[in-house]
Formats: sequence, structure tokens, C-alpha cells
Amino acid sequence: MKIAIVGAGAMGSLFGGLLAEAGQDVWLLDVWPEHVETINRQGLSIERQGQVRTIKAQATTDPGRIGPADLVIVFVKSTQTAAAAVTARDLIGEAGVVLTLQNGLGNADVIAEVVDPRNVLAGTTSHGATLLGPGVIRHAGIGATVIGAWSSRDQSSARRAAEVMTRAGISTQVAEDVKVLIWEKFLINVGINAITALCGVKNGQLLDLEVTRDLMRLAVEEAVAVAKAQGIPIKDGAVERVYQVAAATGANRSSMGQDVDKRRQTEIAVINGAVVREAGRVGIPVPVNRTLTALIETLQAHYQ
Repeated sequence: MKIAIVGAGAMGSLFGGLLAEAGQDVWLLDVWPEHVETINRQGLSIERQGQVRTIKAQATTDPGRIGPADLVIVFVKSTQTAAAAVTARDLIGEAGVVLTLQNGLGNADVIAEVVDPRNVLAGTTSHGATLLGPGVIRHAGIGATVIGAWSSRDQSSARRAAEVMTRAGISTQVAEDVKVLIWEKFLINVGINAITALCGVKNGQLLDLEVTRDLMRLAVEEAVAVAKAQGIPIKDGAVERVYQVAAATGANRSSMGQDVDKRRQTEIAVINGAVVREAGRVGIPVPVNRTLTALIETLQAHYQ
């Protein structure tokens, strides 16, 4: 299968590297020339628990070099989704599909405005990765990956993609109602990302203090209330699942934490900010998420 990864940051490089290692025809597409040049010259280095392996991979800054792809996986930041959707549409031609594994709410809808919705897959992953430098990433956590058709009952494309990813060591299942799972993953981001970014800690350190666990709980409970008000059937135990993911990815610095560290714009608008936005539609107060959103927005507005 020919696969293009649009957005070869930490997670895009991880998935692309594992798929290339498994023998798939993979192209990594990214805007960072030094990262692309290093991968082409030296390979992609993946560090996991102190062990480093280097994978031969193809990378480019020019989507025109890739040609038609069977599967395009979008891993860009949410602020870049609209532009990535156009790139993905041009890459898949008539027969391919686009899969988004991005954080937050709304990315699949943005892609489906440009790509035929029947060719859009969406999903979640609990793998964690950190970009250490050009051509070097750390695989910081392993977790479940679940995908499904976004607006179609036909799951055949999702099943094919899941089989390919599973053979690459990315254990992937297909869900009939992926929208519920995206909300459940969204709740994990709500409980982890902004707090790690503001406090300068790794995911696992959120569990060290009761006061921090309480803050996580309040943020997640607000989001659950919003979901239920919109008819999203969130399973019981959402807060405990967030704690479990924080523990499982304990060595990882969340993507929003990495953004703040590098003084980049974050995805706060589609995570805690999305809770605030959706809460306004159903008339539910969400003071914790409103505060976390305001703090991140203030922080990134005053980067030096």
C-alpha cells in the first residue's frame, strides 16, 4: 500500500516510520526542510526505552513528488487542517482514502468539506511520541488505535487500513461509531494537555498530587456533561480512563506541552476551547475549561 503522511512531526514520523519498517511504500510530507533532509540522508531514528533504531524512509517538502496514494494519514496541527485537507485530496486521486488521527474536535468535518465524506476515515490513538530533533523521535508510549468511516456505513476501507497498521505493530481496531471514540479520546486531551503545558510536567507527573488529579477530574467532568447534553453516549469511568492514559504515557510530554516548550501555537481551540464552545451551545457552565483555555491563550500570546 502506498501511504502518505501529511505532517511528519512526532506522531506522523512515528506512524510513517513503523509503516515503512513493515515494508509499506511510505512518504513523509513536512514543511521542515532540515527534518526532511536528515531523514533522506540518515534515516529516521526512533528511540524507545533507551534503545535506538534507524529506519530508512522517504521524506519530502513537495507533495508533487509523492504521486497518487492509497492512504493519506493527516497528523498536522488542527490550525493547519484545512490546508492539509486540500493536499490530501490531491494525493488520493479517485481511489484513495484520508485518515485523520489528530487531536481535538472538528478535524474530520473540516477534511470532509474538501474530500468526499465517503473517503474520510477518522480515529484515535494512544501512542505517544516526542520530536527530539531533525530525523529523531522518541516513542514514549504505546496504546490502542481505533479507526472507522466518518460518514459511511461501509467499513471496508477502514478494515484495510487497520490491517496494514496492525501488521506494522500499530495494533488497530475498527469501530462502527468512531465519533463516540473521538469524544472519549478528546476527554483524555482535555484532562492532560493544557495542565501539562501550563505546569511544565510530563503526563505521569499529573498523578503525583491530589490537587492536580482533582483539576484533571473537574476539567473532564465538565466535558462529559457537555457531551451527554449533546446526546453523545460517553461510558462511565471517563476520569479513571484519563488517569490510566496519563500513567501509561507517563514519560511523554503532551503535544501541547511540546508546543509551549518550543513557543508554538497550540491546539487549545479544539481541545479545552472546544469544550467552552460546545458548552455555550447547550448552556452549561464550564469554568475550569474556560480558565485553562484563557491561561494557554494568554501564555502563547506572550511568547518571547
